[in-house]
Amino acid sequence: EDEKLLKHITKYGHGCWSSVPKLAGLQRCGKSCRLRWINYLRPDLKRGTFSQQEENLIIELHAVLGNRWSQIAAQLPGRTDNEIKNLWNSCIKKKLRQRGIDPNTHKSLSETENPDENKVSTSSERN
Repeated sequence: EDEKLLKHITKYGHGCWSSVPKLAGLQRCGKSCRLRWINYLRPDLKRGTFSQQEENLIIELHAVLGNRWSQIAAQLPGRTDNEIKNLWNSCIKKKLRQRGIDPNTHKSLSETENPDENKVSTSSERN
């Protein structure tokens, strides 16, 4: 089925994804065809491990954009949002924690774990 899908899209483009399975002679839905193309079959996809530069860029972009994986993927040609999200959740978060950085706030874990220690109490709070 991958071969049929690849041939069809290469020759005709995808157009309306809901019509692709019928036109290509596939036994799957349009959404399945779209995901298969985007995540596995596109000729411009980059395969393999992420470079250190790519990981660093993901960390920088996550600090600015949060969990907006498609916007992050737009800055990494050939990488999919799903692939980046999986890398973040399986590896990068752990690496940041090991370095003492909160992966959600990108601040030192000591700052985020004990926020009350850094706060000066006012006279109204004491009363």
